[in-house]
Amino acid sequence: MAKNTSLYFRVVEGRNLPAKDVSGTSDPYCIVKVDNEVVARTATVWKNLNPFWGEEYTLHLPMGFHSLSFHVMDEDTIGHDDVIGKITLSKEAIRSQAKGLDSWLNLTRVDPDEEVQGEIHLSLELLKDTERISVRCQIIEARDLAPRDISGTSDPFARVIFNNHSAETSIIKKTRFPHWAETLELELDPEELSDEGNVTVEVWDWDMVVVVLEPYRNLTPLLEGWFRLLPLGNNEVDAGGKLGALRLKVRLVEDRILPSVYYQPLIDLMVESVISPTEDSSALTMLEDVTTVESRQDVAMTLVKIYLGQGLVVPFLDYLNTREVNHTTDPNTLFRSNSLASKAMEQFMKAVGMLYLHEVLKPIINRIFDEKKYIELDPCKIDLNRTRRISFKGAVSEAEVRDSSVEMLQSYLTSIIESIVGSVDQCPPVMRVAFKQLHKRVEEQFAEPDVKYLAISGFFFLRFFAPAILTPKLFQLRDQHADTRTSRTLLLLAKALQSVGNLGLQLGHGKEQWMAPLHPIILRSVASVKDLLDKLIDIDHDIGKRAVFMPSVTVKEGYLHKHKTEGPQLLSRFAFKKRYFWLTSETLSYAKTPDWQVRSSIPIQCVCAVERVDENAFQQQQVMQVITQDTDGQMHTMYIQCKNVNELNQWLSAIRKVSIYNERMLPSFHPGAHRSGKWTCCLQSDRAVTGCSRTHSAVTLGDWSDPLDPDVETQTIYKQLLQGKEKLRSAETSSVHGAECVVQLLKPGQSIAVRLLAVIEDLEQAHTTFQCREEQEDTSVILNP
Repeated sequence: MAKNTSLYFRVVEGRNLPAKDVSGTSDPYCIVKVDNEVVARTATVWKNLNPFWGEEYTLHLPMGFHSLSFHVMDEDTIGHDDVIGKITLSKEAIRSQAKGLDSWLNLTRVDPDEEVQGEIHLSLELLKDTERISVRCQIIEARDLAPRDISGTSDPFARVIFNNHSAETSIIKKTRFPHWAETLELELDPEELSDEGNVTVEVWDWDMVVVVLEPYRNLTPLLEGWFRLLPLGNNEVDAGGKLGALRLKVRLVEDRILPSVYYQPLIDLMVESVISPTEDSSALTMLEDVTTVESRQDVAMTLVKIYLGQGLVVPFLDYLNTREVNHTTDPNTLFRSNSLASKAMEQFMKAVGMLYLHEVLKPIINRIFDEKKYIELDPCKIDLNRTRRISFKGAVSEAEVRDSSVEMLQSYLTSIIESIVGSVDQCPPVMRVAFKQLHKRVEEQFAEPDVKYLAISGFFFLRFFAPAILTPKLFQLRDQHADTRTSRTLLLLAKALQSVGNLGLQLGHGKEQWMAPLHPIILRSVASVKDLLDKLIDIDHDIGKRAVFMPSVTVKEGYLHKHKTEGPQLLSRFAFKKRYFWLTSETLSYAKTPDWQVRSSIPIQCVCAVERVDENAFQQQQVMQVITQDTDGQMHTMYIQCKNVNELNQWLSAIRKVSIYNERMLPSFHPGAHRSGKWTCCLQSDRAVTGCSRTHSAVTLGDWSDPLDPDVETQTIYKQLLQGKEKLRSAETSSVHGAECVVQLLKPGQSIAVRLLAVIEDLEQAHTTFQCREEQEDTSVILNP
């Protein structure tokens, strides 16, 4: 039974941070680490001691983890960034919060010399014969040790201690991945066998890290494996709020995934809901009944993935939308709530339309960020002190600021509307078919001519394009949040686009009368928007069924720096050449520019590992490696440098996702490079020697591009139904009392509540059986090592 671990965390805000700059403020950002590996970096909030980030992430960790830490830094334009403080949460602490953690936590001090990480591989054995007694410890290797030198490496050695006996390995210079392969023996006196004692293994550089092993009497016949290094005692001291605090939201989801056959009955019920819809209850309606408001978005995304995998996403959405339309009497309230239908449409558009959204909006969003214009229409918010760049002819009046703002907003809004209106052919066919079905259902129910347009535009403009304009970073349109000036521009444009999506029907009725200068352009766009919606739904229904995902669609693209491996060795800063990369589900390709005619390509099926590269390899940060195997079995490595840690994590995650089902994935890799006749990580000379660190092929960031996994998704639905089991049982009881004959419930026409409850109970029993089996196997291993 497979295990699936997902970590959801949100860095909300900070308060009362200490000033690190001479101006009396700080420029804070957060680095998030899982087991000392950086997985995310928030945007920098400039000149603010009470920053708001509001950034959330999902991390899939099939191998599990030990700790999650948040380091608050102060960004400096010159020199190294200052450390403000950190918060570390153990897996156990997160797991203990059943509904997740949501609270303010004080920052603690950070001492770089006390930061501990890594694992050590060793074997330990108690030897007894007639002449002597000894403890034999073979120190094999260690990996991912904390850097202690300015070069980012360490000079580690290991020490074994039992009572007053100790022995040490040799020192290996300049490596975080030492390979010792040394055997140490501690001779013991016979009387020492009666003592209670631990064998301690210490790994030293400038500071000490320690792992404590079991008492000696458990060492027979042999103890061998990888052991995590732990600090000696708790070095984290709460500064009593003097370093400020962070508000964090963290939730851990750990699931045991059953074999696919156990989930099939639940899948069958879900499919039946949309293939053979009835006026009565279905598995979907009962799921909505037991779904909490807080979990509805997650459930909606999971359902979208399930039906995408089944090729039934359009009938699924049609089923939910039809029920919503039929139960709505006032067209003004149609799809305005956070119902399962509304959430499902919203998540569906993100799942299939994110690349389309990028193609439509990215050029204009980049232009807005680059120009950084001061724009304001609200008379109460115009700040003449911020308008000096508008004119060099002296002071600027409010009227001039307003006129300039109207001109710029009209230009931006026109570009946005034109880009959207002209994007019919770029819109994914499956999205267009879903809109066509929605249009049909609304037209059947409501006589008012505009309602059928408003239903589609409400999703298309208000829930898809407008939120992306308001917060481009959350839709991966930008790497950083907008500054205050640009944020205001985006807010005004999002408001205007919402009015466009409402077909201008609410103009002039709100409190924001200062938006009136944009009303003419909004009203002029109504006809073209209706024409766009008519064209979107002018599509053959069967085309959408066939084209849910195009296999060669570009998942990610952009400029990166590729290491030049051909020819003579260059200095590190000259060895990386700028290239434009494209990632699809089939290939990773690159060329000098996006328009370059000749591309070099790597088939995704040849990818064996995608991993970070240690800084010491090239004296460069944010480098990753793509390891491939050709048809002759030869291994090749391509080194690629990204511009920042977020871009690095996004590319790592994207390539891992498209290659996650490859059969020849490597269990280990070298974090360094083979240079000057040896690996820079473990210092081994053999180029073909086994990797010195574990691969992380299944560790990915969760987003719209997550690969479909029916078992994981169905397990999520099962857990939701399990939480509402009592409510389902009440529905079952009602069904039984209302039936003419209880026996009929056991036949194909039986109550959906009864059938659903039976499936849930079968899954519950299967989980119990597999868990007992695992516990028995674990006991067997302990008794028979």
